[in-house]
Amino acid sequence: MRLSRGFIPTIKEIPSEAQIASHRLMLRAGLVRQTSAGIYAWLPLGLRVLRNIERIVREEQNAAGAQEVLMPTIQPAELWRESGRYDDYGKEMLRIVDRHDREMLYGPTNEEMIVDLFRQSVKSYRDLPINLYHIQWKFRDEVRPRFGVMRGREFLMKDAYSFDVDRAGAVRAYRGMMLAYMRTFQRMGLKAIPMVADTGPIGGDLSHEFIVLAPTGESQVYYDASFEGVDYLADAGTPDLDRFFADITARYAATDEKHDTAKWAEIPEADRREGRGIEVGHIFYFGTKYTKAMNATVAGPDGKMFHPEMGSYGIGVSRLVGAAIEASHDDAGIIWPDAIAPFKAAILNLKNGDAACDALCESLYAALAGDALYDDRADRAGVKFNDADLMGHPWQIIVGPRGAAAGRVELKRRATGERVEVSPEEALAKVRS
Repeated sequence: MRLSRGFIPTIKEIPSEAQIASHRLMLRAGLVRQTSAGIYAWLPLGLRVLRNIERIVREEQNAAGAQEVLMPTIQPAELWRESGRYDDYGKEMLRIVDRHDREMLYGPTNEEMIVDLFRQSVKSYRDLPINLYHIQWKFRDEVRPRFGVMRGREFLMKDAYSFDVDRAGAVRAYRGMMLAYMRTFQRMGLKAIPMVADTGPIGGDLSHEFIVLAPTGESQVYYDASFEGVDYLADAGTPDLDRFFADITARYAATDEKHDTAKWAEIPEADRREGRGIEVGHIFYFGTKYTKAMNATVAGPDGKMFHPEMGSYGIGVSRLVGAAIEASHDDAGIIWPDAIAPFKAAILNLKNGDAACDALCESLYAALAGDALYDDRADRAGVKFNDADLMGHPWQIIVGPRGAAAGRVELKRRATGERVEVSPEEALAKVRS
């Protein structure tokens, strides 16, 4: 993308309505614009980040054996009455009446709809296990939406739903999803810690939330140092889910609400870690709560009908954009992890109109084939440096007339600020790696 033609409306002023770093920087860097309270339009730069997060989530869900579907945003109220949740959910649910006086709702989650789809199509235990997921917009009518995309009313979410013959199978699915989540967050360059959580309105008796560590996080967290440095991507074969889950649950991790001071005291002081964190995912095992309520049954080996066991698994895709910024920014702007950055590099032409600068920038831009943002504006160098830091692309390739004449460029790593003079070929190799 050429910045002179791109729709990236950056702003210098700090927006008065933005209370946290991610909200301020998403507005200043031109990632989003608010259209009404808690609802945002995603502009090209922000949408690229959103799509990168989606891609990683999708790849790990597919690798874990889940199958992608796409359910509608609008759901019939009768399904929620079957489960008993229609009246219980509260004012966060946006209720709608269509022109034929049918009661509908804008889905805040999809347990009811997925059970309805399941019971229409699955008739035998031979078809189990099944895990279905989608990435879809949700709506919850928060009484006080705030903090930008961190606590908005409309949000993009990955939700998956597993169906199993028995509890043992359902717990295995739960553990498989937990591993998939840890792999997902690691690929995004985020440090995430699973913590035992309340089940809330979803229901069930087994639940974990995933907290991304960030200095400005909403929750105080306590965790064992053994969480640090674990490589969840190392095992390319069939994972031992029982061992993985045992290792995870043996480590101490808790938010302030569930902090056990007695257990905390048992951990060697050198291994205790404290910080702030942001919830970006939540998984639940709730057995037959919904399949019983909605009479979803399949035939077992003996021909008798039974209610399959279920779990549900959510990741806040749009929330992760804000969480990543909260976890990685400085006074100058965003510092994107490589895997989710909108572009791998920003190419800064410090003297538009100089034949050598223009030619070198064009060749770099062509070589990176869509992975670079080319700042070809006729602005001062300081403006270009400031905007590049604000947008936070992992690399900056700086092209000035003296260097271009000598066939050299300056390469800056956004995360560290390190700057080195290299050949264009060396710069490309670094960015591609």
